[in-house]
Amino acid sequence: MINKKIAKIFYNIADFLDADRVAFKPFAYRKAAQALEELDEDIAAIYERGGLGAIEEIAGIGESTGEKIEEFIKKGKISYYEQLKNRLPVDWEELTGVAGVGPKRAKILYRQLGIRNLKDLEAAARAHKISGLEGFGEKSEANIIQGVEFRKRSRGRFLLGEILPQALAVKKQMEVLGILEKVEIAGSLRRKKETIGDVDLLAASDNKKNDAQAMDFFTRLPEVEKVWGQGGTKSSVRMAGGFNIDLRIVPVASYGAALQYFTGSKEHNIALRRRAQELGYKLSEYGLFRGGKAVAGKTEEDIYEKLGLRWIAPELRENAGEIQAAAGDKLPDLVGYGDLRGDLHCHSNYSDGHDTIENIARAAIAMGYEYVGIADHTKCLTVARGLDERALAVRNLEIDKLNDEFRKNKTDFTILKGCEANIMDDGSIDIDGAMLRNLDFVIAGIHTNFNFEIEKMTARMVRAMENPDVDIISHPTGRKLKEREGYPLDMEKIFRAARRTGKILEINAQPKRLDLNGENIRRAKEDGVKMIVSTDAHYASHLHYSELGIAQARRGWAEKADIINSRRLDDLKELLKK
Repeated sequence: MINKKIAKIFYNIADFLDADRVAFKPFAYRKAAQALEELDEDIAAIYERGGLGAIEEIAGIGESTGEKIEEFIKKGKISYYEQLKNRLPVDWEELTGVAGVGPKRAKILYRQLGIRNLKDLEAAARAHKISGLEGFGEKSEANIIQGVEFRKRSRGRFLLGEILPQALAVKKQMEVLGILEKVEIAGSLRRKKETIGDVDLLAASDNKKNDAQAMDFFTRLPEVEKVWGQGGTKSSVRMAGGFNIDLRIVPVASYGAALQYFTGSKEHNIALRRRAQELGYKLSEYGLFRGGKAVAGKTEEDIYEKLGLRWIAPELRENAGEIQAAAGDKLPDLVGYGDLRGDLHCHSNYSDGHDTIENIARAAIAMGYEYVGIADHTKCLTVARGLDERALAVRNLEIDKLNDEFRKNKTDFTILKGCEANIMDDGSIDIDGAMLRNLDFVIAGIHTNFNFEIEKMTARMVRAMENPDVDIISHPTGRKLKEREGYPLDMEKIFRAARRTGKILEINAQPKRLDLNGENIRRAKEDGVKMIVSTDAHYASHLHYSELGIAQARRGWAEKADIINSRRLDDLKELLKK
């Protein structure tokens, strides 16, 4: 967790410097923060092994940021950061987490109104004290109130992409202990909800002595920050990551029933128990009973089978028609976690990505992919070092060279040339059409000016979709989990335009996006709109976010045929030509 703590400080320093209009330095701190977040190893372990020199060898970390990392490792704080906080004592994470309140505005709000945190911000906005400030207005004030309400609703929730790796690490440790029959993640995390509250772990055992040993081991894990309670069959702890984990141990004979029950959702379980009652059974976490006799419980499959249902994938268990579909043998054949053959949305170091094109390709090959698409930002997104036509042409030459090397070495892999162009305010695209037609694919997305009225924003998106050079619409609703809601869009018109123009809608797998959401994926599928699972990778390691995107696709009932990058390269190229 030390990597994340230092990264958070660096992001805050960057915000402080942005507020002071300092040039260049904010980018360096954010780059160092990203480098820390992507490390597979604890930075303190790297320092212990090789000192300051080893830290400064990490790509993205320079002399100044390296020295501050060393200071934190030694002293638990960074004096430069403490000085900045004393100068401007505000809760940066709370304030800048509200859509429309960037570092510069946060500084103005503190200096003019003494606003330090979310509570102060809400009070000032509701008292209409903000609209009169220079650079603000009634619309800004209304947007701030909306943003504050959104942040309050998101409190106590963790991103799926943040919490899943940590929960899997705990699960693995419990499995390696070797005294439990089975260990599985349950709850909303097993259903792959976009955000998670607490984590549920379920284990099976018929040995009380082993149960006690397992509970001792669990509550003494290095990551455990506080033990809320420890018992023979249930223990609750708080992890260093800030979330709680409950571990339950149940008898082997009841494991399937308990896994079904604790996976949820509540609505799915109510509907399933109602079906059991209608068939003369009683269903609980202990098993499925008829007249006091257990008839199923060891596996989930047994439970569903006895109730006349196909087993229902956890991602579907939201009481959204899945029980009726299972009863009629009409459940979708969901896209699988190993079905993707490539990723078309990757940013290289030509724009705002961290890795070279070759490194991205090598990472994709290691994942078993057949192809990868490089979709660097284009010229009007200057904050992401967007490429103009000439820079795109230079980058394309490197891709051609790498593809030639793959062919010479008989490596069955292809790098596709693409871009993520910007949808301008009027729906036009910021790159010349002749250049776009020289690419293998074109992604287009909205990256600026999110607060248009719904009619104008919808028209903007539809016009972009009508552009014959555009293939894919990236992060279609623009939402960021725990940060902001999506753009105001008439999604029915968006789906109709996608079907009419043959445009592909992205399921963006970045943990903060997961956009489209499950509901919109299902609606797109029902409208016959094709989709793509993309990682929007800015590091080669981000390619593994594909699992999150596939989970989102499954929650939207998507099948393999709905996801275009489940196709082989030749089939994909043929589709893009159309």
